[in-house]
Amino acid sequence: MTTHLTAALDLANRSVPVLPLRAGKVPFGNCPDCRGNACGGRPNMKTPGPCDCPRPCHAWAAATTDPHVITGLTWSTAWRQAAAVAYHPGGIGLTVVDLDHADAIAWARRTLPATRTVPTTRGEHWIYRGAMPSANAVRDGVDIKSTMVYARWLGPGTGTMTALPDAVRSLIVEKPSPVRPVTVSVPTGGGECRHRTPAYLERGIAMAEQRITEAASAVHATVYRTFLAVLSAHGRCGCLTDTHAARLFAAAQTKGETARHCTDAWSNARTALGM
Repeated sequence: MTTHLTAALDLANRSVPVLPLRAGKVPFGNCPDCRGNACGGRPNMKTPGPCDCPRPCHAWAAATTDPHVITGLTWSTAWRQAAAVAYHPGGIGLTVVDLDHADAIAWARRTLPATRTVPTTRGEHWIYRGAMPSANAVRDGVDIKSTMVYARWLGPGTGTMTALPDAVRSLIVEKPSPVRPVTVSVPTGGGECRHRTPAYLERGIAMAEQRITEAASAVHATVYRTFLAVLSAHGRCGCLTDTHAARLFAAAQTKGETARHCTDAWSNARTALGM
């Protein structure tokens, strides 16, 4: 049994979802049924929900605590070639503030509450209790690793883990992506219209915008579920227009989502509903 496999099994036994990494901190290839997104599922797994193809697959989403998967045939070669063990922080309700150099560490010590720290090759991981959306380069040398990403396991670290502070959450919400025009495919309809008045649809869109705008965490998941709800209620009768979709995309981008993530979430919601 390799050192990395032993570490992975120990973490899984403590309910930490793990996966093997090859050299360069890169996950091993997807399973044959979804390599290159052949499964038509969720591109880059930036939208929530389980994949329908066989597991393990899709980088961070492959992280598991199942010892049968970890020691199974699919990963047997991976562990022999693995350069590191990774885990899914958001999967256990954690956020890693990845500080990549000395200046970033100095900033954290001035700005953030003390918490558990783990030394890395070039800097430190500061680990907080609580999950949030992930983002790279929130400031020079600082990445946020929580939901829908993986982080290298570099040991338990030292210090007492503290609750995720607003100072970390605000690193994302204070710098939203600029809202750009989008082109999406809106269902052309053909079904029976259930909208008694135009105000019914307008109220639904306004409520959806509000749901996205008020999301304090799990923005990726909130956007996808909101798109799914809107399309389920209004997507088959032809009343939903590009203008309505653009309003939802604008709300999501204001929360920090990229136009690509919005398009993927919309497409995946349509696929889930058979549109």
